Amino acid sequence: MKNMTQIAGGRDDYQLVRHLTLSGSQTEIGRALTEEARRLGWTPVPAAPAVNRARRTWFERHWPQHHARMDGAAEALGLDPDQDELALDDLNYVPDGSGCSALWCPPSASTDGHGRVGRNYDFFTTTTSEIMGGSARPGELPMASRPYVITMLPDEGLATAVITMNGLDGAMDAINEAGLAVMLLMADYSDVEPPEHVAPQVGVGSVQLPRFLVDTCENVEQAKQALLGAKQYDHGLPLHYLVADAHGGAFVWERGKDGSEHIVEFGDAPLCVTNHLLHRNPDPMNLPEDSEASFETFARLRSLYESSKGATMSPEYLRQSLREVRPDSGTPFRTLWSTVFDTHERTLSTTFYLGDRKGYTDELVIGARRGTPA
Repeated sequence: MKNMTQIAGGRDDYQLVRHLTLSGSQTEIGRALTEEARRLGWTPVPAAPAVNRARRTWFERHWPQHHARMDGAAEALGLDPDQDELALDDLNYVPDGSGCSALWCPPSASTDGHGRVGRNYDFFTTTTSEIMGGSARPGELPMASRPYVITMLPDEGLATAVITMNGLDGAMDAINEAGLAVMLLMADYSDVEPPEHVAPQVGVGSVQLPRFLVDTCENVEQAKQALLGAKQYDHGLPLHYLVADAHGGAFVWERGKDGSEHIVEFGDAPLCVTNHLLHRNPDPMNLPEDSEASFETFARLRSLYESSKGATMSPEYLRQSLREVRPDSGTPFRTLWSTVFDTHERTLSTTFYLGDRKGYTDELVIGARRGTPA
């Protein structure tokens, strides 16, 4: 079953947000996702036959939910699911990458005992053409102006709720019915280059990774093992990920230039993340000064750390801490949405950006459990 509603904004606002709810088998869900991606202009990309065969084998072994959804994509496209010439996923409709700030409040630091993660999704307000150094085409919309909230209720497997800017089979924010929450953030502003076009490879793409975890894992220990065992690739933009669960566990997953993998933990304490690699700068009290190119990543982390250090945080206190580190009008970024995940309730609560004059929507609450109001 497929249901789509417009839940925020409109054509005269900066953002128009749609909520897509899908239920049925994973194959049926994959067919519906592909049909929506085609409506947005997506077409499958050519793939090297040997790589494509290896990708299907990897998904079948390590991410069977995605493998089944690719079978649904083949149905939507009228293709043999075992064909080797075209990749049947990577349902992207805008390029990757983002800024952002995030703060994990463990149950022990919360006024009501609920673990929560708050995050600002910060991104450019310009078009893809402008970001790539050109001029906007006639009628071209800003690249982040049409996000989706997607709820998936499969017949078998974990129910999930995600927010995505640019890939219907990926996510920027994600939570599942077990209470595992995942979000991606830009990892290294000092080393950012224009994104490269990277053909789908064997393993998990950078924007697919949050969905991979909420499809296959129920807690942070399972997520660590899944990440350590997974092949991963990006599109030339280094990302890192905050992962938290309903039991009070949390960590940040990072990868170094040399391929090294890092699990960063702060124990039973708040965990702050912005846009630099934590394994290089683990001490919040001993951070470098920001440069023009760093977009205040260190200042934002210091602010979040100071607001959370030793505090017992109410939900509103967490939200206010995030509001205080939103980029101002003098930067090329805006906070395009702010999300608070409640890992106990299995919900994400989000406000979306409508424009500088209109501000933000009222908070929308999306559940990742069957029967949860959305």
